[in-house]
Amino acid sequence: MNSNSNKYNLNRRRLLKGTAATAASFAMSPAMYRQAYAQSTGLENVHNTAASAAKELAKGRDVTLTILHPSGSLGNVKPVADRFTKDTGIKFEYLEVPLGEINQKVLLEAISRSGSFDLALPATFGLPDIAESGVIVNLDDFAQKYEPEGFQKDSLYTIGDYYKGSLYGYQTDGDTYLMFYNKPWLDDEKEQKGFADKTGMELKVPETWEELDAMMAWFHRPDEGMYGGALFRTQYFIAWEWWGRFHAKGYYPFSDELEPQINNDAGVAALEELIAASAHLYPGARTNGLFENFEAFGAGDKFANIGWGGTQKYLNSDKSKIKGKLAFGNMPGGIVNGELLQTPYFNWGWNYVVNAVSDETEIAYLFSLYACSPELSTIATRDPAGYFDPTKGAHYEDASIKDTYSESFLAAHKESMKGSIPDLYLKGQGEYFDELRVAIAAADAGTKTAKEALDDCAGAWSRINRRMGKRSQLVQWKFLKSSYPPAVRDRLV
Repeated sequence: MNSNSNKYNLNRRRLLKGTAATAASFAMSPAMYRQAYAQSTGLENVHNTAASAAKELAKGRDVTLTILHPSGSLGNVKPVADRFTKDTGIKFEYLEVPLGEINQKVLLEAISRSGSFDLALPATFGLPDIAESGVIVNLDDFAQKYEPEGFQKDSLYTIGDYYKGSLYGYQTDGDTYLMFYNKPWLDDEKEQKGFADKTGMELKVPETWEELDAMMAWFHRPDEGMYGGALFRTQYFIAWEWWGRFHAKGYYPFSDELEPQINNDAGVAALEELIAASAHLYPGARTNGLFENFEAFGAGDKFANIGWGGTQKYLNSDKSKIKGKLAFGNMPGGIVNGELLQTPYFNWGWNYVVNAVSDETEIAYLFSLYACSPELSTIATRDPAGYFDPTKGAHYEDASIKDTYSESFLAAHKESMKGSIPDLYLKGQGEYFDELRVAIAAADAGTKTAKEALDDCAGAWSRINRRMGKRSQLVQWKFLKSSYPPAVRDRLV
């Protein structure tokens, strides 16, 4: 169980206290819905209850919902929509958008108000911007009416569903950052002895960045066709590694007053360590994109990589020479005040959201609830070629999902999901991270020192704060800080 789930549900119900009058305008009152739900046998029937409510709302009408989705995810979405059609008679159309453009496409709807889609699957990190634009529905009222008690209990990561304490989407993809290791190299007794003799460390799945960096340095032997790692060094991806390294030193990126802390001694040290690690990566690290990274690590001549469930889908396929030869672990942590601090990191994901100008917002919400129910979300996650990775405890018990990912990967993934820190869920997230990417890439390339790069970035972040409205940003920042996993939150300053 995600320790944040109860807190979110309590927050939402506290915020919605006294909204019964609003609910009276709905086709089915909260009391009627709760009674219907109570007559079901448990959470496993939430999809049936949602489908029944949607069918009643559509009674006597020909209803078609349009779903805007990132390219590559139709195999996750359509089987669920087909089942909803069978259960309700409600039909679907699909609009496919390149995955890097879907958030912008949703935001354009705030200007055009065209109603060209009813539901969308934007990337989670963009939810604050989308919520602030007014283009998506605040789902609090619908959730108060339809979401049964305990619905989120089995969800392992829900932080990205909320903005300023309100529900705006349902997470449907578990994109926590994980580490992949060449297991035969880890298990080699000769390598274990040599590494221990040289460093005094044990050659095992590393718990800290210091251990990982030492291992990549140890295995980096280009003249023997061996490389320490395949960690990303392209500008778009590089900031995520620094984000993990920085948090593992015990700091939030902002102070309580939203003053940037990224250029403090810990931030500079994290960047200098990242730069030093670059010397022990394969030659394509600075040029290869996502799928080229999969292929490169799948060659089996590299020790470590960083990625997501999609990485594992490739590495566990017959295209990969390292299939069945992998060890997995959380993203490394750090030693803070003499104790290990682990900061797993959730940095992508997709959320079902409802278009505010849709003619069928209530039915669209009910489909979201249906699609994210234990049974239907499991069906969605089964697609071996799709983007949706496990998000609920039930997914990890499914035989088909186990076959796609492997049980050892799923064990590590589940642990990471439970303790993941969030991305920077503030309005303007893309601007903050673009500045961070430019700064880190410049330092990695040697055109700026780590301190210069982060000082410049901190200055840019302060300007973004002012432009976005610092008072409003502070509301979300305080909510976001309170949403970090307790084991991490209590140790960051």
